[in-house]
Amino acid sequence: MTLTSAEGPRKGKTVDTIVHTLADDIVSGKLLPGAKLDAKAVAERFGVSRTPIRETFGHLAAMGLVTHRPNRGVIVATLSTDSLNYLYEAMAELEASLARLATLRMSRQQRQALEKLHKNSIHLVRDGTSDEYDQFNQDFHALIFQAAQSPQLKQLAEATRTRLAPFRRAQFRMTNRMSKSWEEHDAILSAILAGDADGAARLMRSHVQTVSAMSAGFVAEHLPRQEHSDEDIASR
Repeated sequence: MTLTSAEGPRKGKTVDTIVHTLADDIVSGKLLPGAKLDAKAVAERFGVSRTPIRETFGHLAAMGLVTHRPNRGVIVATLSTDSLNYLYEAMAELEASLARLATLRMSRQQRQALEKLHKNSIHLVRDGTSDEYDQFNQDFHALIFQAAQSPQLKQLAEATRTRLAPFRRAQFRMTNRMSKSWEEHDAILSAILAGDADGAARLMRSHVQTVSAMSAGFVAEHLPRQEHSDEDIASR
């Protein structure tokens, strides 16, 4: 299986947009493990030169979604539930620590900004698309990361979150997940505003663990069962 330009060229796409689209194609099973990504075909699909495509492949490789194989080029990697679980385990602990620190360290202005962001997002649950809610979700977590005032933890969390980004987006395509996510955010926010650092950490950990289960369920539903291999994302 090789990626073609069947969808037609789309002009002016940025690297971030191309990464976003291809990552979603891989996670949703539109591009299956073992599929070859041909740089020329991808460039034609998005209406760009091969230069941004090479950068795109680098980002996808860093996320563990593709691998470079000698004499074969860029191949879609095998995705395993175990690998996702390990990444989410790390993410849960990192985000729990950041939520605890944010509760203790965030300024009054940051508390107000987080509360406003959360309250203004309720319309997305009713009327928004999964991509729109995903952007709010990123902003909500990013504000907590920043408020924690812990540069090293923030850096580790952002790197792990980047690797998990397409899987976290996928959860919002599942029935009622946006409303449940909003409720989980509401509980986290309440703990932060109450100054309950341990409670905020516990709720954030539970939130990420729920995301892990939802993401694994989406992958299991959309991809054929995969065994561990040298292209497993845990090896990236």
